[in-house]
Amino acid sequence: MKKALRIIFMGTPDFAVASLKILVENGYNIVGVITTPDKPAGRGQKIHESAVKKYAVTQNLTVIQPTNLKCADCVQEIKDLNANLQIVVAFRMLPEVIWNMPELGTFNLHASLLPQYRGAAPINWAIINGEKETGVTTFFLQHKIDTGDIIAQEKVSITENETAGELHDKLMAIGGELVLKTVQQIENDTVSTQPQSRYTSGENQELKEAFKIFKPFCKIDWTKSIHEIHNHIRGLSPYPTAWAELKEIETNKTISCKIFKTVAEKVNHQLPVGTITSTKTDLKIAVNGGFIHILEIQLEGKKRMETSALLNGFDFNKFTLV
Repeated sequence: MKKALRIIFMGTPDFAVASLKILVENGYNIVGVITTPDKPAGRGQKIHESAVKKYAVTQNLTVIQPTNLKCADCVQEIKDLNANLQIVVAFRMLPEVIWNMPELGTFNLHASLLPQYRGAAPINWAIINGEKETGVTTFFLQHKIDTGDIIAQEKVSITENETAGELHDKLMAIGGELVLKTVQQIENDTVSTQPQSRYTSGENQELKEAFKIFKPFCKIDWTKSIHEIHNHIRGLSPYPTAWAELKEIETNKTISCKIFKTVAEKVNHQLPVGTITSTKTDLKIAVNGGFIHILEIQLEGKKRMETSALLNGFDFNKFTLV
């Protein structure tokens, strides 16, 4: 006999909308949506609503935007929704009083094959580390972040030039399907969980973390190998974005640039590492093991554009890398 589900959904960005949308489209009873408070953003400081709120409003769903999930009034407001299942996708850490509230538990969708890449930036780090495969995982919440018992996983291959943004969109869609599958298992009382330790093959396997990424890390180190540089750039594209500094040879003036898309050309050469070679149609940097061809770039104070278009009016041969 199917369980009658009353679901609270918690999430903030576009990545979470796909999961909420598939639940709505499959007729599940979403009794409440919890997301971040509205806040001013951008140059005009216009009030910004989360992607999850925008979608929830179009579906006439009850939206709660707490500033403090631990406050007694907030806890009571959530309790009054009388949910028996909670789903978390790209939200913040929950206090135990919240995640332990529903009868059927609280499960999370994480964008990695747990226990690998626990943390804030699993999509970025999988590419930065040159992984050929990643995926999505649903698991029940426990005290320590991203460590709960696994419900289901779906694997996804990572292609050679795939960016974090492209992988994000792929995992977003597959993650929504996995959330639906997980809800169906809970509804039909067919859930079978496994502790994360069961997913680690070998006692000595290294667990890789997905730490939050800050700007200093994003600067490109051109002395690294061709593979490390290429993976660094695509793993940070489009956000938070790899960047480099250029110095004009004549004036010593420096400008920064963001680099979004590259291709690695593995070839032997005798050029010093960091040498810039620019033609009317191509921009490449000499590195250990070959050349990094820059396909999309954004100069300081300018818009993101294809490098081939920028080369019509900008001479990179007048610059060196800092």
